[in-house]
Amino acid sequence: MLTEHHREERSIPAAWHCGDGVRVKLNLYGFCIGTPEQKWETVAGRIDKPGRLLHRDHEWALLNDFLADPATELRLAIVSGRRRNGKSFLLEALADAVGGLYLTAVQEEGRVPALHRFTETIAAHAGVRPGAMRLDDWRDVLTAALEVVNRAPGAPLIVIDELPYLLQHSPEISGFLQLLYDQSQSGKAPGGRIVLCGSAMSVMTELLSGTKPLRGRAVLDLRLPAFDYRTARTHWGITDPAVALQVDSVLGGAPGYRPLAAGRAPQTEEEFAPWVERTLLDPGRALYSRVEAEFLLREDPRITHRTLYYDVLSAVARGASTPAKVGSMLERSRSAMVAPLEVLESTGYIRKEQDMLKARHPTISVADPVIRFNQLITLPMVDMVERRRGAQVWQSSRPTYHSKILGPHFEETAREWARSFAIDETGLSLGAVGTAEIADPTARTNHEVDLLAMAPGERPQNPRAAIALIGEAKATVQRRGLKDLERLEHIRTLLTDQGHRPDHATLALFSLHGFHPDLIDAAGHRRDVLLVDVGALYGAGPIHGLT
Repeated sequence: MLTEHHREERSIPAAWHCGDGVRVKLNLYGFCIGTPEQKWETVAGRIDKPGRLLHRDHEWALLNDFLADPATELRLAIVSGRRRNGKSFLLEALADAVGGLYLTAVQEEGRVPALHRFTETIAAHAGVRPGAMRLDDWRDVLTAALEVVNRAPGAPLIVIDELPYLLQHSPEISGFLQLLYDQSQSGKAPGGRIVLCGSAMSVMTELLSGTKPLRGRAVLDLRLPAFDYRTARTHWGITDPAVALQVDSVLGGAPGYRPLAAGRAPQTEEEFAPWVERTLLDPGRALYSRVEAEFLLREDPRITHRTLYYDVLSAVARGASTPAKVGSMLERSRSAMVAPLEVLESTGYIRKEQDMLKARHPTISVADPVIRFNQLITLPMVDMVERRRGAQVWQSSRPTYHSKILGPHFEETAREWARSFAIDETGLSLGAVGTAEIADPTARTNHEVDLLAMAPGERPQNPRAAIALIGEAKATVQRRGLKDLERLEHIRTLLTDQGHRPDHATLALFSLHGFHPDLIDAAGHRRDVLLVDVGALYGAGPIHGLT
């Protein structure tokens, strides 16, 4: 608060002309107070998304609605997501666009320095000279911030970024936010809009869980994803879809990686290898995968025994798709793997997908491309990488890259295409999309289906489900031919024999290297065949079939 010396020096009068021309009293912090309605009128319109923001139309609209809510009481929003996904970039753009107050925590900063720094930022936003304020606890800081944004020009918005860093030394902040929220509902505390943001997914998720103070008090819980593969291609400025897919397979769609990558993005197949060597495989670079993976895992406070989590991630990356298989690979019991896998799933570093047709038959895979690359390529040969032999490491790791990284990524990209783009680009009507394993009793084998889509409205694991699409995605160098189509026809027959309803299912083949002419000709004469190459996946090439 203002010291006695500062009170005397400023000779604060009983009333003052605030920025909006309204003559109102000053509170004990020296900030104008008045009726909230005077402020809400200034933010009633929609805020155009800044040109520097690529994509994020839906997220911007949600935040716009959050600000445009006519209620004068305090409203809270939660924004979370993996590091490098652009949360800070988005929220800084929002605060700049509406004149809001942007506060960010700093890792390993103590409680007192954080209080002082936040106080100075609030004072600057209010137009008060540095050193004129002293706020000694978080309740005063939060109250002062709300009063400042309610009287300053612009929207009454406060963004608190990297909140988990603050909660490490000041867990009482959640309780003070609850108190201010509850008091605001009865007019005993200022209104406004507060956005709480963070990358530690477990901490952000628990803010609204169980008996936590903020449960039931946030009107927006926005989890910011990485860019989809098409937006990522635009972000990186890559012309060739096949090259864009390879970059996406090792970095994913996190937009924060582009400024860290060395030089321009690769534009040809020949440029991809040296680009990988000077980014993910160079210990001197910011995108060195070993350092980045460690950085990502440190985000979650529950990941304390990192060796165990590294081993689990490596096992999953190598193909262990169930807790039992992970345990077997690590010579541990299945039960010992359940907790680490749950933590990794909640952070978004692995994904667990249920078989579309079989109950209680989940498969586990590594969801984060950088971590997958680190576990499969960098760590097994880390001694050579650290000795600056990235070119040799990459050359000897190419088979692993194609089979364990590019292949699975191509399959997941095909599923994403089916979820996000197939309806608009083919007219197909698809419901839930995933994978399945089909038993073939006669051949005494199982067929893994890379892409299986239910008909709209059908529930997965329904024994009489109608199936809309059966697909196979292969990133091998061979072109797809009629034998691949015959395999899908056989699987469709097996599904019928097992009581499912695939009679009208489309048979889709996805190929990284195109199709034989006889297959293209067959697709041109059938209404149940779909051929999608990498160009078509990116919306840059023809889709064969469905005539």
